[in-house]
Amino acid sequence: MRPEVQLREAEAPLVAALDIGSSSVRALLFDRHGRAVANLVPRREHELGTTPDGGSEADAAELLRLGFECIDELLERAGERASEIAAVAPCSFVGNVLGLDRSGRPVTPLMSYADTRAAAEARALAAELDAGAIHQRTGCPLHPAYLPARLRWFEGCRAELAGEVRRWISLGEYLELELFGEAAVSTSVAAWSGLLDRSELCWDRELLDLLALGEDSLSPVNSEHEPRQGLGKDLAGRWPALAEAAWFPTVADGAAANIGSGCDSPQRVAVTIGTSSAVRAVVPYREVERIPEGLWCYRVDAARSLPGGALSEGGNLYGWIRQTFRLVDTSGLQKALALSRPDGHGLTVLPFLAGERSPGWAGEARGAVVGLSLNTTRLELMRAGIEAVAHRVALVHERLGELVPEDHEVVASGGALLGSKVWQQIVADALGRPVAMSSVAEASARGAALLALEALGVLDGAAGLPDFIGPSCEPDPGRHAVYREAGLRQQRLYEKLVGGTE
Repeated sequence: MRPEVQLREAEAPLVAALDIGSSSVRALLFDRHGRAVANLVPRREHELGTTPDGGSEADAAELLRLGFECIDELLERAGERASEIAAVAPCSFVGNVLGLDRSGRPVTPLMSYADTRAAAEARALAAELDAGAIHQRTGCPLHPAYLPARLRWFEGCRAELAGEVRRWISLGEYLELELFGEAAVSTSVAAWSGLLDRSELCWDRELLDLLALGEDSLSPVNSEHEPRQGLGKDLAGRWPALAEAAWFPTVADGAAANIGSGCDSPQRVAVTIGTSSAVRAVVPYREVERIPEGLWCYRVDAARSLPGGALSEGGNLYGWIRQTFRLVDTSGLQKALALSRPDGHGLTVLPFLAGERSPGWAGEARGAVVGLSLNTTRLELMRAGIEAVAHRVALVHERLGELVPEDHEVVASGGALLGSKVWQQIVADALGRPVAMSSVAEASARGAALLALEALGVLDGAAGLPDFIGPSCEPDPGRHAVYREAGLRQQRLYEKLVGGTE
């Protein structure tokens, strides 16, 4: 069975997936076997806005507009088969927050996961609270990527805006409000906030009290498996095929990516390099009694935990180097990188263009390049940059080893990684173990669709489905030894410039 199928061959019921990513919005159609309908992926590009002080923002209304355009196009191109769509399954980049006023209108920009402006507030909270206990209870460290520090930042640095806010929501909740006039937050998205008690699956009382947040300041936490139905008149008229479809809550793209790439048990660890990077595993939720230092532990749903770690850099670093140093010939660049020597550039790079998340959680950290000379080339900077990301991925993978079997398989996903054979080999060599390539082009969208099919009772869990795992990239022992030394060199630079927080 192939990961894609022609529209005429797709087996009902169909599921439409809406994937609101950090660089584009896509709509896809999947059949009952989790196969994507080929050549039917409406896409709209966008960019997160940045500010000199470390801000990373988006216009939530604009993202929904792009998403609605994608749905329009998907339904038009699906033709008569649009009537067979039983459900819509959204997913989105997480670690975002938006403030609404009393009338439900946005009064703040949508702050993204890459925003580092709350670094000082994160440090202050860590000094004020038992940071280790908060980490174990919520699954998240005190860091500018999460809501405790961000809401404290809003109160101190954007007091006028914060004073207008009556409710803090995520992008997925904003979508649900626009569709149905009410919203809950899915377990997976709530788990990315840093405010969820990961055992009780409710908002953490100590943090709510500290931040002076009432229960009505946040949405109720709801299951990923409980949809809404019955679009309002305007949207039902716009999308008659979806008027009575089941609309599932927006799920976190990282959780969905694991499910969609076949990494739905501890036997498989997902390494994803898209715009950013992550290393994650799905485990039964009771099996993570203590989170290893440097990692987070989110949720897929009430039954499954998602321990791992993430970097704010990935394909965005590759894109920044390409744009800044005008490396416009992509195919030529990949060929030249393939011919270059591993760690042959003499450079040591800290790739923290948007601060550090896992494993050191130094939100105020910034990128650094050491070893430049008059002979350093643009190509060497690119090779050093993508190797630097691989070193950080290997560091997170090593920590995650405490929670997964020694003989686990590593599966690669994410557009940046799957689109570069050079980067695939670098990651395999840095890890020192085979890395299997997922054949699923849109793992997050597929994962959201599989969770919807599971909730509809069409699937009895995703484990029985084809996982579409492709060939493996085998590591070279000699290159692994080179990268071990390079990773240690990077760590020594980290300790000098950032601190021995890991």
